[in-house]
Amino acid sequence: MTPVECMQRVDALLSHVWMIRTFLKHSEEAEEDEELCEVHRALYDYMHALGGPLAANNPEAYLKQARKKLSKLRRANELFQEIQPEISSHTNFQMAAQSLQTAVRELAELLESA
Repeated sequence: MTPVECMQRVDALLSHVWMIRTFLKHSEEAEEDEELCEVHRALYDYMHALGGPLAANNPEAYLKQARKKLSKLRRANELFQEIQPEISSHTNFQMAAQSLQTAVRELAELLESA
């Protein structure tokens, strides 16, 4: 996989993360739970950090930044997996947790193999 292809695949996976972040940010539960706010802010921060290199079509800088910030994305995922059952047992939250876990796992595998 070329660096450009890897950047494009990471960006495609981040579209899922963006939707999870949007769901969490606009949920009523986020108004009441600071840890949930930490999760959606961390997801945003990760994606925001990659925006400049993506706009500049600079795959080397994009992938370097994606790897550098990966631990923060992983921590946000771990926190969400931990708190999600306490926040809500609704299917939307369960699926958001599953989706985030899948996206983060695939991102990590992709970044570690590229």
